[in-house]
This record gives sequence, C-alpha cells and structure tokens, in this order.
Amino acid sequence: MKQLSRREVMSQIAGSSAALAISLSATSVVSGSEILKGPSQGAATETQPVRAFGGKHEPRPLPFDAAKLRGLSEKLIRSHWENNYGGAVKALNAVEQRLAAMLKEKDLPPYVYGDLKREELVRSGSVVLHELYFANLGGEPKPGGKVLNVIKEWFGSYEQWEDEFKKTANALAGGSGWVVFAQNAHTGEFHNYWAWDHMHNVPMGRPLLVLDMYEHAYHMDYGAAAAKYVDAFLQNVNWEEVNRRAESVTRT
Repeated sequence: MKQLSRREVMSQIAGSSAALAISLSATSVVSGSEILKGPSQGAATETQPVRAFGGKHEPRPLPFDAAKLRGLSEKLIRSHWENNYGGAVKALNAVEQRLAAMLKEKDLPPYVYGDLKREELVRSGSVVLHELYFANLGGEPKPGGKVLNVIKEWFGSYEQWEDEFKKTANALAGGSGWVVFAQNAHTGEFHNYWAWDHMHNVPMGRPLLVLDMYEHAYHMDYGAAAAKYVDAFLQNVNWEEVNRRAESVTRT
C-alpha cells in the first residue's frame, strides 16, 4: 500500500472540509427558502385570520326620530343608544380581538379562556337585544296583521297578552333584564319570556318584540317608576317591524 506524504494527507482533509461546507450551505439555503414560504397547507393555521373573531362590529343607527317618541325623552334614547348599546358594541369588538390573540397562546389556562368566552356571550347578547329593541320602537300603538293573529291565537286577546307582558316586565323592575315576546322554534309556541340578563334567552327563541328592563333604559325619565316606562314603551312599539318578524317566523 502506497504511503501518503504529509502534504498529500493535508490536501485530502482540506478538500473534504470544503465539500462538507458547500453541502451545509446548500441545506441552509433550502431551509431558509422554506421558512420564507410560510406554513404548508397541512401546517397549523394559528397565524391566519379567524373570521369569527373579526372585532369589527359597528353600531346600527336609530331607525326613528328620537325626538318624536311619546313619553320617552330624546335625551334618554340617545344616552341609551350611545352609552349602553354603543358600549356593548365596543366591548364585543375588544373581546373578539382578545380571543383572536389567545389562539396563539398554546399554554393558556382553560379558566382564563372561559372567562373571556363568557364575556363574548354577554356582549353578543347585549348587542343583539339592543338592536332588536331599538328596531321595534318608533311606531304606532296599533298592532295588526300577522302578529295580532298570533297574539289572539296564543293569548286569547290582545288585552290578555298586553296584561301578561306588563306583568312579566314589572317583575323585572328595579333590577335588570329583558322581556322577549318570542316564538320557541323547538315547540312552535309563543310566549312572553322573562330574561334576567343578556344570556337568559329561551333556547331556539325567535324574538318578535323586545323590551329592555335595565334601569338605564328608563331611570333618566322615570326614576324607579318602571311601570310608567313599560306603559310608555307600549305606546311607541313599531308594530310594522314586529309584524315583519312574525311573518318571518311563521313562514319557516
């Protein structure tokens, strides 16, 4: 076997090292390009936007002239719309944006996430119910059409429905909550439902008429006299809108 000189040995080592360096360099370039490409189709999508947590809700404008309601002042209505409803919209956006950020937090304690999910439900309920409430205001106190037929079918007469609606509302006086005249889509029945807060809606409920019984809805005008507010509300119901909802729920 031929004996290699010291110079020949050193030359071979240098050549091998250069080849290894070129190989590693090429691997690094490939890896870098893959990183720049971003995650593959099958990779986690934690950095992609989630439509459910868009956080871009906008307040709906009042569908009536707040200065023309009977027994409900413009100051009360505008304060309610701007501060309570508008505040709920802003809060819902903030909650959704925080939920979107939390998707990246893999070690997030469940109880922390649960608290925020509860807030999501509270704010969503508040936004929806306020929008239904303002939409069913600004009309004449004369029900007719489909909704009147529904009321008579399930309560015997408009007067009996109104009396039961008022009793339900006054039961919430001095506290908080909502009265929702709704169809239970599960049973097909129509009831005046008592709701202690934004989350206590009947499952499968489809609202026809919504009344806000939180004190912010009436205290500026009536103080603790909630019953007078309920009477004033019924003098301003937009029965055309309620009738549209009734047509919708009985058509499906």
